[in-house]
Amino acid sequence: MPAASSAEPVTTPSDPPPDDRPVFDVPVAQRLSMVVLGFIPILHAGSVLAALALPLTGVIPGAFLWSPPVLLYLAPPIVCRLVGLWIPVPDGTFETSSREFLHWWFHAQWQVVFNRFPALEEILRMVPGLYSQWLRLWGSEVGTLVYWSSGVTLLDRSCLNVGDRVIFGAGVVLSPHNLSPDAARRIKLLIAPIRIGSDTMIGGAAVLTPGFQVAAEELVPAFYRAMPFSRWRDGRRRRDGGADWATAAALMSARSEPPADPES
Repeated sequence: MPAASSAEPVTTPSDPPPDDRPVFDVPVAQRLSMVVLGFIPILHAGSVLAALALPLTGVIPGAFLWSPPVLLYLAPPIVCRLVGLWIPVPDGTFETSSREFLHWWFHAQWQVVFNRFPALEEILRMVPGLYSQWLRLWGSEVGTLVYWSSGVTLLDRSCLNVGDRVIFGAGVVLSPHNLSPDAARRIKLLIAPIRIGSDTMIGGAAVLTPGFQVAAEELVPAFYRAMPFSRWRDGRRRRDGGADWATAAALMSARSEPPADPES
């Protein structure tokens, strides 16, 4: 019989089986595809700079100075919308080795320039209604009289459903996707639209996550961090109860809980 002080970890039937694979374990072909798609941002930025430099240097007529803003602001949403007609943006929980993950990665690369240079979106927000219209071009549903305070960050511009007369406080983060490790330390992609009802205010620096829903006429407090696939109604968070909620809750728990002591 082994001694009680044995260094062997104590396991229970509910513990996940040992997994020695890398945390981010994807096939070589998919990893290479991700690297190739990773050149989209530099090609996007390079085409904008070239479209600006050519008229200024007289290589092409100065009348083409309208092309840089078109390439900058209109090309990415139009490309993503056209591709989305063939391969829709995924919705749910997916392995990093799945085709859905690669589809999300493609859409994400077309948004990198705006994530790296937030001032580009702040310029649009200075014109009432222009930023909301731009998000509609991406595929989001945005109502009328929506106010975007400074510093709002939106990571997936096609995954938002907002009602009328919604106010976003300064520094709000809207993240319709999340990458989280499960109990076996395998990364999973959670992605789903964020839905916000009409006449709602999202407090400053709040972080809204995949599948989060806010009922109409609600106030989400400042600095609030939402659980994926949950709901905010009657001034409090309520779980969704679906399979995605259960998966997200398990992932968040596995990420936040400290590792077990083998000798406990």
